[in-house]
Amino acid sequence: MSAPLFLVESLPAADEWTLDGPEGHHAANVQRLTAGEELILADGRGGTALALVLASGKGSLKIKIVSRGYAESPDPRLVVVQGLPKGDRGELAVQAMTETGVDEIIPWSAGRSVTVWKGDRGTKARDKWAATAREAAKQARRPWLPTIAPGALSTARVADRLRGEAAAFVLHEEATDRLSHVPLPAAGEIILVVGPEGGIAPTELDAFADAGARPVRLGDLVLRTSTAGVAALSVLSARLGRW
Repeated sequence: MSAPLFLVESLPAADEWTLDGPEGHHAANVQRLTAGEELILADGRGGTALALVLASGKGSLKIKIVSRGYAESPDPRLVVVQGLPKGDRGELAVQAMTETGVDEIIPWSAGRSVTVWKGDRGTKARDKWAATAREAAKQARRPWLPTIAPGALSTARVADRLRGEAAAFVLHEEATDRLSHVPLPAAGEIILVVGPEGGIAPTELDAFADAGARPVRLGDLVLRTSTAGVAALSVLSARLGRW
């Protein structure tokens, strides 16, 4: 089994260090790491450090840095515009997309979204997405944390984001082109738009097409909003050589 990963604000400069706080509690009290076991520290911005546990205390570990590394940011970047789904399907989508390798997630307040992010409710929902992405990144041993946009964008603002990008695709069940066959750029950003449960309205599809986005489909099956992004990212990860 690979060494578990713990996220820290910044990697320690010293060779010996104490991992405490929430991550130290999780390492010592939940995962029960003991002397002689290995772990990975990551700053979420590509920096990593392999460490050896020297001693375990209550809610903390004394560790020794064995080696340090840095992972370049993936290129092309994979960005998903996720239509706001209802219930906990948003967190399910964020979790799975993070584990699949998404680099940025943009919440979208689509016309057919049942859920609305406004005021404190919107802030709490966005924070829950960020927390879900953080835990999923640890599970996947990711050196880079995906970016979660600070709030839900309108259709007009999503269209603005699509303009001028290396590639933009809208997942749509009536599209004729398949994501598995369309040309992909060698660098830049690839943006995927995923609609909510009610789908993407014709006016929204037109707005995205005017911004340069290309409608594509995954296959003959219609997937849920919480799984469509994951499936599309899997196709792209394989095609780009990430997998």
